[in-house]
This record gives sequence, structure tokens and C-alpha cells, in this order.
Amino acid sequence: MNIQVNDVSETRKSLIITLDATEVETEHKAVLAEFSQYAQVPGFRPGKVPAAMIAKKYGKQMAEELKQKVVSRAYRGAVEDKKLPILTVVNVEPGEVAAGQAASVSLTVDVRPEFKLPDYQGLPVTSDPVDPTDTEVENVITGLRGERADFKVAERAGAKGDYVKLSYTGSLDGKPIAEIAPDKQIYGSVPQTWEEVEGEHEGVLPGLGAQLGGLKAGDKKTVTINFPAEFAAVPALAGKAASYDVEVLEIRERVLPALDEAFFKAHQVENLEGLQTQVRSNLKMQKDYQNRAAQRRQVTEALAAKVDFPVPQSMVDSETQQVLRQFIEENMRRGATEDAFEKDKKQLVEGAQKAATTRVKLQLILARVAEEEKLSVTERDIDAFIYREAARSNQKPDKLAKDLGRDREQLRAAQQSILFDKAVDFLVSKATVTTTAPKPA
Repeated sequence: MNIQVNDVSETRKSLIITLDATEVETEHKAVLAEFSQYAQVPGFRPGKVPAAMIAKKYGKQMAEELKQKVVSRAYRGAVEDKKLPILTVVNVEPGEVAAGQAASVSLTVDVRPEFKLPDYQGLPVTSDPVDPTDTEVENVITGLRGERADFKVAERAGAKGDYVKLSYTGSLDGKPIAEIAPDKQIYGSVPQTWEEVEGEHEGVLPGLGAQLGGLKAGDKKTVTINFPAEFAAVPALAGKAASYDVEVLEIRERVLPALDEAFFKAHQVENLEGLQTQVRSNLKMQKDYQNRAAQRRQVTEALAAKVDFPVPQSMVDSETQQVLRQFIEENMRRGATEDAFEKDKKQLVEGAQKAATTRVKLQLILARVAEEEKLSVTERDIDAFIYREAARSNQKPDKLAKDLGRDREQLRAAQQSILFDKAVDFLVSKATVTTTAPKPA
């Protein structure tokens, strides 16, 4: 076997592997032996059919199998002889392959880039205090009361926290929005809806709630709604200032329930002190989780900034498609249209490629860290992964396990994801932590 390696780029190689006639004939004999085991020809027992008759009946299938075996032999030979750390086979050109004749196989492969692993222990991270303040506990309890609040009609002007029942009709440059976006009537004209006055959570129209204070039932007002530039739900409104005629139909005041026995029982505590203890414990767990997530992000960003190297294009291309798919699925669930994606296709692809390049670079670094620290994936890790994914995707664990067992590529991706997580956890465990000062309430 003769192997010629040409550099296409720092991470891409072009291989020309030549197998002599003897090597090809060896693979041909292996193919013939395999087919002879199950070849069925009238008058002959399995395994006793003459080679010529097998070749005549299964010639096309045998030729394809021989081509695959020759390509596999060429690939293995290149890896073993040249010690190439191949990550992806980009292209295969097997050329002419025939029994007893020399064959030439051309492979284009992406290889793992060479880089010096930087110091990865003692990376700097910050940690916020996890003990909740009395104000934070009080705010959570107020929120719990808000979930059980009663809303009573108020014969007065709306104030912050009130809910206003209203109708509205919008126009843009004098043209009804109902005509501009006929498939999105909720942005054009609505006969009745509710909006919180100066609420934290906006409704459909951005900034509408902030303009409702001081209005009473029966009042009418024309308001201006400034849609953000990245407004994907109705691209025609993105970055525009639209006019809306609003009529207030009713004001309702939010009345919080009393902190009484019934309220405490609903939250499985006996009194206010028990509720405060419960809320404080939950807040602490939440802050612990947030700290952990922030530290994982900090160590990966710090590590990626320590080293620079070219990344394989095939990995970037694959990751780019995944980034785009995730972005589109998330925004489709939020009401974005295909037209919006098509309009910004160039920017979306560029952004996805940039994110994908960063991800691939980090994956390569984490793989080296895992190798250096001899981290591995155990059956228990796989089981935990299956149960987490089953809970996340609302699937049965048994079905997910069977799917992984049938799909080798999916299983490999799961193992890789687990290994990367273990590497990040290791980095966090060895990081240098600085605790920040408590934030003002």
C-alpha cells in the first residue's frame, strides 16, 4: 500500500492511497467467502456453489461490497501508517475497483488540530452569595400571594399592578395593521383583552402597559407602540412606531390573600415562619444552581481565551446547522414566520457560524482536558443521561435507551456530551473562586 498525504489546510488533508493487485484480491476473496455462505442456487447446497455462478448471480452486489472493503482497508492503512488523528471523512472517491487489479482511493479528511493545552487549573471564577436576604424572601412570598390574588372591579383610575380590560385597533402610517398582517390579527385589532398597568411582564404589544396608568373605564386614548428592530412575529412592524386607539372597558384591582391558616396549609407549612424557612431554602438552592451555571460558563470562556488554533471546517459546518436548527425551532414556537428567517438569512448564518466555531473550539479543548485527566463515560453516566433526556423530552426512558442502542451515531454524541460535561465539572472543581459582595436589595 502506498499512501500520499497532501495538505489542503492546517486541518484538512487529501490522501491518495494505492493498493496493489494482491491486496485487492485478498478483499475480493473475503467478499466471495461471505456471499458463498448464503448464496442459493438450485442444485447446490449453501457453501458449495461454484464461484463463477456466485459471481454471475451476485456480481453487482459483490462489486459494491468489494469497493467498500477496499475503501475501508485504505482508510485503516492511512490511519495506522500515518498516525492521522482523523475527525471527519469529508469526501471519498474510490475510483475503479476490480478483482485482481490495483486500485487507487482518494480521501479528503479533517484532522484534529495541533495545539498546546493551556493551564486549565485555577481558572478565575466569581460566586455570588447564596444566603437570601429578608427582602428577597419577602418578595417571593408576595409573589406566592399574587398567584392566589383576587381581582375586584375598581371604580377609579388604573394604577400600577391593576389589570385593565381594553380593546385596541392599530395602524401604521395610516394603514390598518389588520391589513398589513391579516394572519396576525392580535397585533391589528382586538375587541377585548387584559393588560397589567406598568407590569413586569409585557403583553403582546411592547410598552402598552406602561401607558395605561391614570385611565378609567370608558376612557379612550391613542398610544404609540415602538416595536423592536428584531421583532420577528410581524416583520413588517419591526423597528416601526405604530399608532393604537385604545378604549378602557374595566379596571380590576389585585387583592392579595391574607397570610392565614388556609394560605399556609396550601403551601404545606404551619405558619409564616415555616413559609419563610421554606422560601429561604428554595432560594438558596436556586442561587447555588445559578452560581454553578455561571461558573461553568466562566471557566469555558476563560479556557477558550487562553489558546487559539484553526478548527476543522466540517465540524463547524455540522455545528452551524445545529445552531440554526435550534434557533429556528425556538423562534417558531414564539410565533416567528419563515419569511422573517429568509429576510435575515445572511445575518443568521453568519451568527450561527461564529457561534459554531466557538463551540467546536471549546469541544476540542475539553476533549483534550478529558484525555489529560483520564475522564471516561460509565454505564451509570449513560443511565443518568437517559433519565434526564427522558424527563426533558417527555419520553419513556426505555424507549430512549432503545433508540440510543440502535443509533450508533446518536450514542456517540451522547457519550461525547457527557464527557464534555465531566470536563467542565472538573474545571469548576479546580477553579479559583472569588465571592462577590452581596447585591443591594
